[in-house]
Amino acid sequence: MEQFYINKTIPKIIENEVLKALSFYPELKDTCIHFVFKREIKKSVMQAQPKIKTMFGAKREYNINISALFRLTTTAIPIHQIPPDIMVGWIGHELGHIMDYQNRNLSGMIRFGLGYLFSSKYVQQAERVADTYAVNHGLGSYILQTKNFILNHANLSEKYKRKIARLYLSPDDITEQVRKLEEAQIKTL
Repeated sequence: MEQFYINKTIPKIIENEVLKALSFYPELKDTCIHFVFKREIKKSVMQAQPKIKTMFGAKREYNINISALFRLTTTAIPIHQIPPDIMVGWIGHELGHIMDYQNRNLSGMIRFGLGYLFSSKYVQQAERVADTYAVNHGLGSYILQTKNFILNHANLSEKYKRKIARLYLSPDDITEQVRKLEEAQIKTL
């Protein structure tokens, strides 16, 4: 796990979860990623973003912004109190975004940003791509746990649950992707 500390800024309180999620992405070993707690992130719990000042250079840096509080309908809990496997899944999804970003040149990133800002269909496609990266990297069970946690959490707003159900892969879609991945792995043996 030590190799995943390279070029990373990780808050100690979520270090285990971050390192576990990173271990599924060996190709991100040398990528500069800052895991940053924020007081509030509009309409999200986490978000992966390239650092603008590094967009024009050879080595991009990324922030994964993490809301310090997980907001429930009547209260909030510190994000680090979410079950560890749920955090691994959530972080794994955000790392899927970074994988997607790394495959885009500057103009592709600009198109991505504009699409994400102005098209809900584009947002849906981007979120499903990130989920797919996570599943294909072996995080399927974590992604599934995270989706079920969100969709079945009694104290989350119905509006947030509907957004997750509309934009992201469903638990059934994730299960099907995992099944196909396992079938493909068996065929290669």
